[in-house]
Amino acid sequence: METIVKMIFGSHLYGTATPDSDMDYKGIFMPSKRGIILGNIPKSYSETTGNDRSKNSAEDVDTEIYSLHYFIKLACEGQTVALDMLHAPDDMLVQTSDLWGHIKQHRERFYTSNLSAFVGYARRQASKYGVKGSRLNAAKEVIDFLKMMPPENTLGERWNCLPNGEHIHMDQKDDKGFRLYQVCGKKFQETARVGYVLPIMEKFYDSYGARAKQAEENKGIDFKAISHAIRAALQVEQLLTEKTITFPLRDAEFLKSVKQGKVDYSTVAAPYLETLMDRVEVLSKESDLPQKVDRKFWDDFIVNSVERYVL
Repeated sequence: METIVKMIFGSHLYGTATPDSDMDYKGIFMPSKRGIILGNIPKSYSETTGNDRSKNSAEDVDTEIYSLHYFIKLACEGQTVALDMLHAPDDMLVQTSDLWGHIKQHRERFYTSNLSAFVGYARRQASKYGVKGSRLNAAKEVIDFLKMMPPENTLGERWNCLPNGEHIHMDQKDDKGFRLYQVCGKKFQETARVGYVLPIMEKFYDSYGARAKQAEENKGIDFKAISHAIRAALQVEQLLTEKTITFPLRDAEFLKSVKQGKVDYSTVAAPYLETLMDRVEVLSKESDLPQKVDRKFWDDFIVNSVERYVL
């Protein structure tokens, strides 16, 4: 296995490492001639010194090395791990090559305005922990309205009367041309009947409300996950505004405080993340970056690299 690059990753790259943080490595390898010809290219190789029964300690080491083909796929999808790797500074590299230098030189070809992997990850974490009461209020407003409608009615029959607002969207259509009613990330066709939509929204509200109450009391909060969500949102914000990601992260100390649970969730972490997410979503819509990656460029790159270094 020929290594294209290997680098220090995770909290040591972000600048958020604590005395308890383990060591993470990521890398890329060039598949073998046999694997390429047989179409048997593994996505990655992984090694860890930890075990499934306990949390990793500072002495543990996790290593994951992606095949060139799979790494390019991840980067084209805008996956956070690939974009982080593309911006790792030279002092984080344990091993490198001319091929990695070429990939990094053209990393802007992976940038798009539709950084759904970054935004989606951060938003899922926000939703998971009940961020911002306005989302809960939006769901409640829709539920109250639907309760006044006959169960057999469709959303389309009262489309212009349906609640609208910050977390409710009505400007999208599906592949068949039907209008979509989106409430806090949940999408319903205009043909959906009230009797179908209402129970789904009530279940969402009940579970979301329990998490929101728990969040207000700072109980059961995975602060490490929240710090990851804030980190992802900060990275996509910098990518959209400056077309780069700086490591260690500028807000590393704040992220470390969140990670260690030293900030109040309901008054500090949650409002900050929600405001940041709203800002990122606006930036994404206003960005001058292309909407999708030029995949042909990277397919040609893989072909040329394999021909030169393997075949």
